[in-house]
Amino acid sequence: MHTPPVDIDAVERAAGILRSGGLVAVPTETVYGLAADAENEAAVRALFAAKGRPTDHPVIVHINGVEEIHQWAHAPPSALTLAHALWPGPLTLVLKRTERAKDFVTGGQDTVALRAPSHPWMRALLREFAGALAAPSANSFGRVSTTTAQHVADDLGAKPRGKVDLILDGGACSLGIESTIVDLSGAAPTLLRPGSITRQQLQRILDEPVPDANEHAPRASGRLEKHYAPRTPLTLMTAAQLAERLARKSSERLAVLAPLHALQSCRANVVLAIAAEPVDEYARLLYAHMHRLDTAGADRIVIAAPPAGPQWDAIRDRLRRAESGASKT
Repeated sequence: MHTPPVDIDAVERAAGILRSGGLVAVPTETVYGLAADAENEAAVRALFAAKGRPTDHPVIVHINGVEEIHQWAHAPPSALTLAHALWPGPLTLVLKRTERAKDFVTGGQDTVALRAPSHPWMRALLREFAGALAAPSANSFGRVSTTTAQHVADDLGAKPRGKVDLILDGGACSLGIESTIVDLSGAAPTLLRPGSITRQQLQRILDEPVPDANEHAPRASGRLEKHYAPRTPLTLMTAAQLAERLARKSSERLAVLAPLHALQSCRANVVLAIAAEPVDEYARLLYAHMHRLDTAGADRIVIAAPPAGPQWDAIRDRLRRAESGASKT
């Protein structure tokens, strides 16, 4: 997948906007983020307002690398082990915060979420800005994440009519699904959100179990039961159930994402059918497909539930929350 060369002039312009308290949509390897100066309370509050995000919902603070962790958090050895092994990359660490991490980025909690992204445009911006950026996904709160600059323009929009001062177009995101979040603020590591870095990878690096977090875990991005949701009602079903539904005539207009074999004998009123890809491509294209399905003019989106296996955990998580969050009819 092609990432365009970094536009240094655009990055310098973006850094200037951020220094003045503005909002910039930025490409990362996971999804596009809506960035603000993580130490500017007015800018972060403007970010929350632009997204329609509850102010008690923490944001991830993006930093340049391992050497900046201690400015923001108290890092146990396990955190440094993971950061050295997996940063820059799609891993977010939740740690006990220092005084630098204020309530307006932590949601009032005593923990802060930190990540060092690998996308060359975002890394160039962090170097030019010479500070940390609060950057949740660049979409309306609870809706489908954005993986291209066009997705951001279609949802939040650029000023003067939209909500974002500048959209940096660094191409389509290479991973297409949000970072893995690990809580290391307690006695033992727990998994808050699955991502492209799997539980098995974390356990191999740490040489200890990384179970799912319980209800007492810190609040973290993407953990609400209703999230990543299209506006069109969405139903998940097995591939066999979906094939059976498509084989029946119906007046309901359907937009479908399923394995090719489930789409073979179709008598239903399908306005858009997308064949599912292998796991890495599925993750990379998931939100792009969701945007297409949501704007196809269907009465309902129908998606075949992904197969079993740890490599599909993050995709199953996003689809389950999307189904819960989509409006029902």
